[in-house]
Amino acid sequence: MRLRLSAAIALVAAHSLCAADLTGKWVVAPPAGTGRGAAPATPGAPPPANNEVAYYLTGKGDTFIGYLSQGQNNSPITDGKIDGESVTFTVLRSVNGNDVRAVYTGKVAANSLTITIPAAGGRGGGGRGRGAAFGFGTPPDPNAPAAPPQPTVQVANRVSAAPPPPMPLPPTKVHLDPPAGGVKSNGLASAPPMGWNSWNKFQARVSDAVVREVADAMVKNGMRDAGYVYVNIDDTWEGTRDAQGNIRSNEKFPDMKGLADYVHSKGLKLGIYSSPGPKTCAGYEGSYQHEAQDAKTFAQWGIDYLKYDWCSATQVYTADSQPGAYAKMGQALLDSGRSILYSLCQYGQVEVGTWGAKAGGNAWRTTGDISDNWASMSNIGFDQQIGREKFAGAGHWNDPDMLEIGNGGMNDTEYRTHLSLWSLLAAPLLAGNDLRSVAPDILDILTNKEVIAIDQDVLGEQGIRISKDGDAEVWVRPLDGGIAVGLFNRGATQIPVTATFAKLGIVGTYKARDLWAHADRGAGTDAVWANVPPHGVVLLKLTRQ
Repeated sequence: MRLRLSAAIALVAAHSLCAADLTGKWVVAPPAGTGRGAAPATPGAPPPANNEVAYYLTGKGDTFIGYLSQGQNNSPITDGKIDGESVTFTVLRSVNGNDVRAVYTGKVAANSLTITIPAAGGRGGGGRGRGAAFGFGTPPDPNAPAAPPQPTVQVANRVSAAPPPPMPLPPTKVHLDPPAGGVKSNGLASAPPMGWNSWNKFQARVSDAVVREVADAMVKNGMRDAGYVYVNIDDTWEGTRDAQGNIRSNEKFPDMKGLADYVHSKGLKLGIYSSPGPKTCAGYEGSYQHEAQDAKTFAQWGIDYLKYDWCSATQVYTADSQPGAYAKMGQALLDSGRSILYSLCQYGQVEVGTWGAKAGGNAWRTTGDISDNWASMSNIGFDQQIGREKFAGAGHWNDPDMLEIGNGGMNDTEYRTHLSLWSLLAAPLLAGNDLRSVAPDILDILTNKEVIAIDQDVLGEQGIRISKDGDAEVWVRPLDGGIAVGLFNRGATQIPVTATFAKLGIVGTYKARDLWAHADRGAGTDAVWANVPPHGVVLLKLTRQ
C-alpha cells in the first residue's frame, strides 16, 4: 500500500513538472475595440491577420526563453524562470536603436498565464473641487503628496503546445535622407488645429455612420462654432489595394469621397490616418512605397488632414530615417493638388522639433499616447513639454496628444486643468470623446471660448513653466495684448499658488480675468495668487491697466 502511494505521489509530481513546461504559443485576447492591437468590433471590417499579441515560449525544466510578437514587432524573451506557479522573464526591446529591458512577472495555471507588465512613470491622485479663493499679495506656503503608477495585467491563453518556430528575422532596414532644402510650407495651421479624433473613444469601432453622426453633433452642440472644425478618422479604416496599388477603404467606409462631401457640407473638414511603414499600428495597410499614390487618393477623396503614425516603419527604416520618411509624405501631400494639414505622429523621437517643420509638418507629437487618467495627462502636459517652446509657432506646433475630456477617467476639475494646460502649450485641441451624447458640463469645458482664445492667440508663442514649488506650478504664455497665467495644483489637497510679477516679467498695474469663472478679479502690482483645488487650475488673463 505504501509503495503504491509513493508511486502515486511520484506520478503527481511528474505531472506537475510537465504542467510547468510553458512551451507553446500563448495569445493575449484584448477586449474588442481596446488598444492599438484590438480587433475591430464593427461588422464588415475583419481584423488583419497579423493583428495579434502572442508569447512564443520554449521551456526547459524550470527555465524558458522565447519571444513576444506584437503585430509587426518581435522582441526576444530571456531569463525566464518558473517557481511553482510564479514566473519571471525579461523582454528586450529596441527603442531608437537602444536596448530597453523590462522584467515581467506572472502566474501560470494550466493553460492560462496571467502576466504583469511593469508600470511606467507618472503621478496619481484624485480630488474634486471647483471654486478657488483668489487675491493679490502673498499666500501661505503649501505642500501635498503623490501616488505611485500602476502596472498593467494581461491574460494569455495557450493555443498550442507545439515548440514554436524561431523568432522571424527583421527585414534589412534602409536609411532615408530628407531633401536638402526641406519641404516647402503648405501655409496651413496658422493657429493650432482644432477638431475631433475617433481613436480615444471609438478605436476600431469607428465607421462612416459614426463620423456622420459626430459631424452632425458638432454643428448642433456648438463645437464647430467654438472652432473645432476637423473630423479625423484614426486607424482601422483601411482596406486592401487594387491591382494598380491604390488604397481602398474597408467595408466600414463604403464611400470615402461621399463621406468627405457630407462633412464638408456641414462646414467641417475631414481627416484621415496612415503610416510610413508597411502596416499601421493596428495592422492595417500603411503607405510604405505608396506615398505619392496615397496622397493623390486622399486629395481625390477630399481629405483635409493626415495623421501619419510611425508604427511599423521601425521594421523598414533606420531610426534616424524619420526626417526623410516624413519629408517623403510631406512632399507627396504638397504635390497632391490639395491643401492637406500634415500631423506627424512619432512620439517625440529623434528630436522631432528640430526637423518637423522641414519635413512639411504642421504639428508633431512630443510624447507617447495619452490615457484618460490624471497620471498620464499630467505627466505628458507638465513634465514632458519643458524646453519645446522654441520649436512652436504659426504653421508648426508641438502636439502633446489628443484631449481625453469627457471620456470618464478624470473629474471635471482635472479636465479643466487638461484644457488649460494644452491651451497654454499652444497645442492642437482634438476632442476624443463621444460628441453625440456629451454631458453639459463637459461641453461647457470644451467650448469655453475664453480658454480657447488662449490656445488660438495670434502671437503664436507657446507657454512655459516659470516656477515649481512642490505641487504648485505656474505657467505663463505671452499673448497679443496681455499674458495668460496658469496657477496649477498637482497635489491631492487644496493649496495656494502664487505668481510674482517679477517672475512673470511684468511691471506696473495689471487687472486679472478668471477664464473659468468668467469673472474679473481686480488689479494688482506685485503678485497674483489663488487657492487652487486638488489637481486644479486657476487660469487668468492679465492685461495692463
